[in-house]
Amino acid sequence: MDQNSTGTRLNKYLSELGVCSRREADKWIAAGRIQVNGKKVEMGLKVHPQDLISIDGKPLQTQKEKPVYIAFHKPVGIVCTTDTRVEKNNIIDYINYPTRIFPIGRLDKPSEGLILLTNDGDIVNKILRARNKHEKEYIVRVNKPVTADFVQKMSNGVPILDTVTRKCLVEQTHKKEFRIVLTQGLNRQIRRMCEYLGYEVTRLKRVRIMHIQLDIPVGKYRDLTAQELKTLNRMVSQSKKTHRH
Repeated sequence: MDQNSTGTRLNKYLSELGVCSRREADKWIAAGRIQVNGKKVEMGLKVHPQDLISIDGKPLQTQKEKPVYIAFHKPVGIVCTTDTRVEKNNIIDYINYPTRIFPIGRLDKPSEGLILLTNDGDIVNKILRARNKHEKEYIVRVNKPVTADFVQKMSNGVPILDTVTRKCLVEQTHKKEFRIVLTQGLNRQIRRMCEYLGYEVTRLKRVRIMHIQLDIPVGKYRDLTAQELKTLNRMVSQSKKTHRH
């Protein structure tokens, strides 16, 4: 039997070990950063527990680590990347967690607020696969007074990035501030929506992801509670059922 017909796909294997998400693993494979048994690998390769995997020439510690799920209040100026070679002020160096973790999704460098981090690549895949279903709530400050017309247009959808944003909840909270709940994750979505309507974002803060609230000071993190984790697993298992194709 061909050895490659058994085993686990390399990207899935790395994700299950909590090294990175599958998408990140594919990027590393394409960039030639991963070797198996001393050889560079191609997409789709299957691996076995006895295989020696190296990333950037360093052997991988294949012992499964205890799952970590944390909520972090990202400060302005911190970048959501796991590539610590490239970017100063990156989220991984900033938190300096004792084991390898990575962010679920992104939050722009000039934005602050809640972001989740984990070493569980499987849950990252499930959340990202269903990201267009999960609510994220933001408090946004802009450079001039919010009007009823602005609220209505933001709620009903704005043409950006060759599409029209999905209808969403928008509510004025202050003269120059509003709350918005998105179920979509387009690149710099809120900033682009505001720009289209002639507004400039002066402060953007994410205060909720799904059922998880931002309740910690800026720059601090906490473990998700058992109840938060239970609800999260239930929500992503339901997402998985509806996102098979």
